[in-house]
Amino acid sequence: MRGWSFPIGRYLGVDVRIHTFFLLLLGASVSFASVDGATVGRGFGLWLLLVLAVAVREVARAIAAAWYDLDVRSVLLLPIGGLTSYASPEASDRAATPEMQKRMAVIGPIANLGFGLLLGAMVLVIAPQVSLFERPWITPTHLLRAAVWVNLLLGVINLLPAAPLDGGRVFRGAFAKSHGGAKGLKTAAGVGQVVSLGLIVAGILLPNMWLLMMGVFVLIGARMEDQGLLLQTDVDAVRMRDVMLMEFTTLSASATLEDALQHSIHSLQDVFPVVRGANLVGAVSRQGIVEALQSGGNGYVQGVMTRSFQTAQPNDSLVKTLKRLVAGQGAQLVPVLEGDRIVGIITPQNLAHSMTMLNQSRRMKERAASESESNRNDG
Repeated sequence: MRGWSFPIGRYLGVDVRIHTFFLLLLGASVSFASVDGATVGRGFGLWLLLVLAVAVREVARAIAAAWYDLDVRSVLLLPIGGLTSYASPEASDRAATPEMQKRMAVIGPIANLGFGLLLGAMVLVIAPQVSLFERPWITPTHLLRAAVWVNLLLGVINLLPAAPLDGGRVFRGAFAKSHGGAKGLKTAAGVGQVVSLGLIVAGILLPNMWLLMMGVFVLIGARMEDQGLLLQTDVDAVRMRDVMLMEFTTLSASATLEDALQHSIHSLQDVFPVVRGANLVGAVSRQGIVEALQSGGNGYVQGVMTRSFQTAQPNDSLVKTLKRLVAGQGAQLVPVLEGDRIVGIITPQNLAHSMTMLNQSRRMKERAASESESNRNDG
């Protein structure tokens, strides 16, 4: 999702990105305006109202997150709402609890419904000649009426039990809690796809372009949610011991930089644990050694090593460890410790290769088990 978006700024410490789906909406709004006999400017104005409705929802959610001490790091705006990421694993874990999901889920729809009703009341007072209930409700030829109904429509749509909508997230959490993780997640994603197809059919039969487009966006989101949740369920079972590099080179804190560089020549590692005796005391990269030699001449590894790093244990979840590292601005090396002894390391270079090999190994085992079961049944 992030790869199909672009940044639009940083506001109050929160990075805001907008998805390229909005460009599709812009094209649809302008085309709708030309078909409806309105100007291109009015089509652009209708698109701005759609963006404003999403912004109202996400601003309300950001305020609620601040109220609940959930430090928001970034927001990705989508036509059906937005995806929020948090600045710490603790905030992410609190936001993922069923109770907090329920609280956050009602904020967006309430904000849109409330804003839509407020706009409607203002229109009735300031411009009573505008008929709010005349159809079509959302059209570039009547932007005041469209402003009201865009917010009401987005609020109602987000109450539907379709992931990744707000109602879908609440439904997913409740269903997963009562029926088990993987089954609940898959069922909730399936319900999301059924709801999205219902919106598409309604949009075709009425006909209503906006219901049709909302259904398409929900369908895409539901399919991505399904794939992402299944992938997460599989990856959550991976432990550090499954992917850690067990044969690795360490450097002594008292070694000279020239000696360290010679050791690095005979290793494929880019980052090295630094030890003093049997104790892990830091980490240093090959590039750091080279730069230190070029700038200051020969010295000692302890003078250029990084002393701030996070460690893991063999049975720690890979996903939770990586989340902790991302929240701490990332790391080049994750030492894996048993007690005080370093038994493995994780680096960005080895992780992708290890995950690929692990997946292939699991597929081979599953295939062998399936063939064995088939042979027993045939026998």
